[in-house]
Amino acid sequence: MQPILTIALSQCPVTRGGFQSNLDHHLTHIEHSAFLGAQLIVFPELSLTGYELDIANENALKPSDRIFKDLSKASKNNDIIVIAGCPLATQSSKPQIGAVICFPCGNIEFYSKQYLHDGEEQYCLPGEKDYQFTIGEHKIALAVCADFSEPEHSKRAIKKAADVYIASALISPSGYQHDAEILSNIAFRHQIPTLLCNHISTTGGWETCGNNSIWDLNGKLIASSDNNQPGVLLCTMSEVSISGQFYPLTLDTTA
Repeated sequence: MQPILTIALSQCPVTRGGFQSNLDHHLTHIEHSAFLGAQLIVFPELSLTGYELDIANENALKPSDRIFKDLSKASKNNDIIVIAGCPLATQSSKPQIGAVICFPCGNIEFYSKQYLHDGEEQYCLPGEKDYQFTIGEHKIALAVCADFSEPEHSKRAIKKAADVYIASALISPSGYQHDAEILSNIAFRHQIPTLLCNHISTTGGWETCGNNSIWDLNGKLIASSDNNQPGVLLCTMSEVSISGQFYPLTLDTTA
């Protein structure tokens, strides 16, 4: 059994549709997190493009796109699982709000957000399947933003034996307290550590607040970045404890 699970929750700046600059920041965060000993790094919702729904269709990615190969290479080279956000192309005229999951073995998997916020349906289609994966003995369930607001999503995760629940999101300063209460309740109700990865950049017209956070299985907030600066909140779990520490990261955002 793997006694310790270490997860990096990235606070990574994004620019509108800036695939290369966003990817460069992702790669820096991946290397930084691997150096800190993380086995998994999670980025916010639509982290590779920004939360820019009006250009989501033109920026929608196919499984064969180069950017996934670059992320997969980084995953392999740094021996770390990578979860990043992006619009995913479909056979329809609308994309899905998706996540790519790259494994060090070279496997690449995808998940699409199932529960859309009001207005998102104008630009995107909902996904239809839950997503879980394992690290050692741990089974991790992934939510993208509004997914965690729908109680059935976390209920299904527990029925499928998840023991960690991670939400990749976009949350504004005014919305953080409300969403934090939902995530705390998920942790308490299901007795499952619950983690939040949020944006720090203004994106899609939304101000964001960072504040990547970790709740223990009693719903207690045990660590938060408490800022909107680049870096990672490192979550370390064992059978008897869970802790978190924020590690800042200086990035060149002038390019």
